[in-house]
Amino acid sequence: MYTLIINHLTREKRFALVKNNVVEKLFIQQPKQQSAISKIYLGIVEKVLPGMNAAFVDIGEEKSGYLHRDKMASFVQAEEDGAKSVSSYAHQGERLLVQVEKDAAGTKGPRLSGIIELQGNHLIYMPRGRYVAVSKKIEDSQEREKLRELGHEMKEPEEGLIFRTSSKGTQKEMLIAELEQHRLKYKEILQTASVVRKPGCVLERNSLIDEISEEIERLEINEIIVDDSAFKVELQKKFQCSIQLYSGKENIFSAYRLEHEIEKALKRIVWLENGAYLIFDEAEALTVIDVNTGKYSGIQDLSDTILKTNEWAAVEAARQIHLRDIGGMILIDFIDMKKEKDRQHIISLLEGELRKDERRTKVIGFTPLGILQLTRKKTKPALLESLTMKCPSCEGAGRVLSPESIAFRLERELWEHKGGDYEAVFIEATQDVQRTFSGEKNVHKERMEELLGLEIIFSGSDSLKPSYEIRQYGTSADLRKKLESN
Repeated sequence: MYTLIINHLTREKRFALVKNNVVEKLFIQQPKQQSAISKIYLGIVEKVLPGMNAAFVDIGEEKSGYLHRDKMASFVQAEEDGAKSVSSYAHQGERLLVQVEKDAAGTKGPRLSGIIELQGNHLIYMPRGRYVAVSKKIEDSQEREKLRELGHEMKEPEEGLIFRTSSKGTQKEMLIAELEQHRLKYKEILQTASVVRKPGCVLERNSLIDEISEEIERLEINEIIVDDSAFKVELQKKFQCSIQLYSGKENIFSAYRLEHEIEKALKRIVWLENGAYLIFDEAEALTVIDVNTGKYSGIQDLSDTILKTNEWAAVEAARQIHLRDIGGMILIDFIDMKKEKDRQHIISLLEGELRKDERRTKVIGFTPLGILQLTRKKTKPALLESLTMKCPSCEGAGRVLSPESIAFRLERELWEHKGGDYEAVFIEATQDVQRTFSGEKNVHKERMEELLGLEIIFSGSDSLKPSYEIRQYGTSADLRKKLESN
């Protein structure tokens, strides 16, 4: 049974998935980094590249998107065998609807699909998808075949349908009604796109709600705890599970001891309970995890010590990969094992732990040098990339928390003093943190002052990295005198 703890009160939206007091997933969304996955755009083909069998599409964002021939609606509808070049299905200047499959990361733009998917409670509707599929979680073969036949009966030849797990046992009339809603929604999207002149988004999405929906669809969520009453009402309209409102003064993540898990997921070294540790080195397309015995010496022979350490490391490595949302190629340098059966045991253990992950993973095996290779589908930046930036004081050799992360941390700390007896608070902060916290024309600062009943007085800090320090609470007059004397 899982508990979902949601921090929605401040601008940085977060949730943690907890099972038996162990955090299994973290989701953090900052305003500037909201995922574009599943957003639908009107795009214009910029360049067709026969050599790559793909096209670059201007979607009105900073970077153009990448669209492979096999993901083009015209290719799917043609039902070709794949012999024709991309030039047969797209041309420069063509206007088309596309959906983001993978966020832009580093120097790469977003990856796109021309096969639009509209997600509902029981169905995923593809206006130009052509095929019918059933969730693999519906294991009953008769039920799967029944749904597949129903799908072909319901859809038009050019349409596609995917039956979600929740469709099992759902009445036919409800499924048909949902399909009609999807069709109306798609007509609205086409109408919007028809009047748009420039490339741009034609259908936004609430990625937080979508992520929560996926967790509820995927797992047995026992309860949801949220700190925002308005968001609680929104969740109750959509989901049937138990939802509780947290009303304590302390930030909900601090109250449930989750802040430590975020800090741990950003550290290079992760200690295991037995004294061994893992070292994470994350790059854009490759992550290396090094396993060390550390203080653990075992109680029997050396091979027993090595195997036990590698077992603990495999379990924690899988958990950290999920928590940190690491994607791409991953290399784990386990302590060298001489016996082939020990290596296969570690592979089986790791595969078992990775099955808990909703993202597609593939364990390839050990290299001749004894390094285990695996891949994990990457759709958005990892936690480290999202929450940190290149350190200006070390020219990128290390990382520090970004001004946004520090400003939102200050926001949460001030929330804990809501309704206090003080008139004002005196804070030393770097200019970048002050700007982020205050917002354009101090709109966020003034909003916080009104909500907290507390005047916020800033003083500059000479720190080389984004930081703040709450120096004093008191009367407005006394703290303004303090500001003038600095």
